Amino acid sequence: MIKLEEIPIFSALEDKYLKELKNEIYVKHYSKESIVFYEGDQSDYLHILMEGSVKLYKTSPKGTQIQINRFSAPTLIAEFACFEREIFPATCEFVTDGTICLLHFDKLYDYLSQPAFSLELIKSLTSKVLLLSSLVHKETILSSEAKIADLMIKKRSIFNRLKNNEIASMLNITPETFSRILTKFKKEGIINIEKHQLEILNEEALYHIVETNTMKECTNCIAHFKEQIGYKE
Repeated sequence: MIKLEEIPIFSALEDKYLKELKNEIYVKHYSKESIVFYEGDQSDYLHILMEGSVKLYKTSPKGTQIQINRFSAPTLIAEFACFEREIFPATCEFVTDGTICLLHFDKLYDYLSQPAFSLELIKSLTSKVLLLSSLVHKETILSSEAKIADLMIKKRSIFNRLKNNEIASMLNITPETFSRILTKFKKEGIINIEKHQLEILNEEALYHIVETNTMKECTNCIAHFKEQIGYKE
């Protein structure tokens, strides 16, 4: 498990505070699919992800999960809600087995007098704002094709690690839509997937999809023409 001093926000603390901190935290272990907290819950504790990965999601009135993001250790979770004494804006669920350390906010406030600690906290909050901005852009601007193309460009390894339904959930699209778009990409000669390994054959086409938020009528026009006339090799 990752040590507290290896997390930037706590590495900024003086040694005496680090020793105090280790006596103040409460360690909880979770199994895969365990809920850490629900949307609407309140907590007096800062949640520090020390091991494993979690997903944060909101639930629509129809019961559909709208995934906000995934985080892997080490990181802070929902620190804004802790400092503002607000309810959690989303549900947090483990996607692996993992461990979380809980630190009461009263003790956390004691450390804010240290400039280095406060600076690291500001950096953490700022990074979450940028993630939220990115999410809003993707959900309001990008088409399903563009979401998948963008993820292939930026985080190709995800396609080799996660199942299709998990990736679809990350992108907030249905598994059926995700599968249909993958098939379309393969037919157009943009990608190839064998044994759960993604190979990008035409990266330029992926950039075109993201930049224009649409797909060319055909990127592999010869194959498209053969398909149209029913030609089989």
